[in-house]
Amino acid sequence: MEKSRFTEFTPPPTTGLQPYTGSFGNPELRHLLRRTLFGVTKSDMAYFSGKSMVQVVDELLNPTAPLPAPPVKEYVVAATTPVPDNNIAAGSTWVNDINNDGTIASYRRASFKKWWVGNLINQDRSILEKMTLFWHNHFATETNDIGNAQYVYKHHNLLRTSALGNFKTLTRNITFDPAMLVYLNGQYNTAAAPDENYAREIQELFCCGKGPDSLYTEADVKAAAKVFTGWLNNATTLTPYFTASRHDATNKTFPAFYNNTVITGSKTAAGATQEIDDFLNMIFANPEVAKYMCRRLYRWFVYYDIDASVELNVIQPLARVFVASNWEIKPVLDTLFKSEHFFDMANRGVYIKSPFDLVLGSLRTFNIDYNVSDASNFDAQYSVWRYFNTSVMKPMEQTMGEVPNVSGWNAFYQAPSFHEYWINSNTVQRRYSFINTIFNGYYPTYNGLKVKIEVDVIAWVMQFSSSIIQDPDELVNECVKYLLPIDISTSVKDSLKVQNLLSNQTTNSYWTTAWLNYSNSPTNATYTAVVKTRLKGLLVSIAQLAEYQLM
Repeated sequence: MEKSRFTEFTPPPTTGLQPYTGSFGNPELRHLLRRTLFGVTKSDMAYFSGKSMVQVVDELLNPTAPLPAPPVKEYVVAATTPVPDNNIAAGSTWVNDINNDGTIASYRRASFKKWWVGNLINQDRSILEKMTLFWHNHFATETNDIGNAQYVYKHHNLLRTSALGNFKTLTRNITFDPAMLVYLNGQYNTAAAPDENYAREIQELFCCGKGPDSLYTEADVKAAAKVFTGWLNNATTLTPYFTASRHDATNKTFPAFYNNTVITGSKTAAGATQEIDDFLNMIFANPEVAKYMCRRLYRWFVYYDIDASVELNVIQPLARVFVASNWEIKPVLDTLFKSEHFFDMANRGVYIKSPFDLVLGSLRTFNIDYNVSDASNFDAQYSVWRYFNTSVMKPMEQTMGEVPNVSGWNAFYQAPSFHEYWINSNTVQRRYSFINTIFNGYYPTYNGLKVKIEVDVIAWVMQFSSSIIQDPDELVNECVKYLLPIDISTSVKDSLKVQNLLSNQTTNSYWTTAWLNYSNSPTNATYTAVVKTRLKGLLVSIAQLAEYQLM
C-alpha cells in the first residue's frame, strides 16, 4: 500500500511509562479524550475542565452510567414470513425471546447493529465504548456468520460487561461463549474429527500472537484442538453443554514453548472443563501473552509503530504491570494513560481516524441532533443509526458487527501500513463527502418522521465567548484547537480567515461587523444568512484539512 498523504513515517517517541508531570491544559485533555471517546464536545471539555490528569483518567476508567437498555423490536416482519414474530411487541426487547427462524434472526441482527451504533453516538464520558469495540476487534466475530441473534447479543454483552475487567476470565468465558462456538466451529470439534480453528486462534490471535518469540507449533494447535472437543450449543437455553462421546479423553502433550506440559484427559464434564482451565493456565504462564496484549492495546490507543525503544520502555513494563495485576485490564490502561509516553507530542495527531471515529466522532463534536424527537418512534430512530452504519461508514470500510475476518480490521494488526488501510482512493472521497453532507444538511424521512442531520454552525461557534467570536483571528484559532489534533501554520490560518470569514476582504472588521449585526438582530434573515455562510465555509474548510482525519 502506498504511503498515506495524511501522515509521515516518523519514529515513535523514546519516552517511557514514568508518570506524566507536565502541563495538563486543554491540549492534553483533548488528546486524552480523542483517544478514549468517540469525538470530543465542548461540553466534554467543560465537564473535565479544572480536574487533574489523574482525576480525568480515573473517571474515564471507572464508568458509572448504567448499561444501555437492550435493543428492541423496531422492525416489522413481512406478512409473508412463514414464522411471524408475534411474541415480542413493538418497542420491547427481543434479546430473551428464543427464536431460531432464520428470517427473524436476520431482522434481529440488523436491529442489534443499529442499536450498537446508537450506543457509540450516545456514549457516556468513559472509555467503555472504546474498550467494548476493542474486544469486538480482538475476539472478532461476524454477526451474519453466527446467525442466531440471541448468541450475537449475548456475546456482545459479555464483551461490554467484561471490557474493563479481567482478561484471563474473559478469555475463559469466550471459550464457552455460544457465538464463538459457532463462529470458530467449536460445536463441530469432536474426538473423531478435531477442528483446529479455535485452538489456532486462541494462540495466534487471542493470546500469544505471531511475534518472533511466539514459538508455539502445529503440534500445540493439534493438542489444543483435542482439549476443546465435545462442546455443543443448546439453542433453547443459549448455553453450551458437554457430550462425553464427542470428547477426546486422552492426555494432551504440549512441546517446549509450553514447557512440555501434559494436560490430563477426562470423559466427564467437570474433567473436560478442568482441561480447558489447565490449558488456559498453561498459556497465561507464558510471558508472550502479556506482551502481545499490551501491543494490541498500544496500537488501539496510542500508535501503530512499535520499535525497539517502545518495546523496551513501554510494552515490556506494561506487560509486567499486567502480570502483577493478575490480568486485570484497568491497571494497564491506568499506567499507559498517565505516562509521559502517552502525552508525548510525537504521539499527538499521528493516528488516522477509523470510520467510527470520523463519523460518530464528528456527530458528537459538532453537536448534531441525531436523535428522533419522538422517543416512541423506534423505527425512525433505528433507521437513522442504520443510515450511519450502512450508508456512511460501510463504504469507508468499517461496519458495526461486521469485522472482515477473525483477525479483526486490518488497520489494527496488518503490517506495515496498519492505520493507513483506512485511506484509499475510494474511502478518502467518502470521508470528504460525509463532511460536506453534514454541513449541507441531510433530511431523511423515516416512518413518517423527517429527521434533520445538519451542523448548526451558528450554535456551534456560540459555545465560545463573544470576544472570541467577534475577533476573526481568535475564532479561527479556537476552531482549529477544537477540531484539529495538532496546530497549523499562521499562513494557513490567515488563509482560512480571509477566504471564509472575510469573504476575501482585507480587514477584520468585515467579519466583526457582520457578527455584531447578527447578534444584535438574530431574527434578521439577511444577517443570519451572511454569518451562516461564512461560518459554514470556515468549518468545512477546517474539516476538509488532512489534519482533521487525524487524532
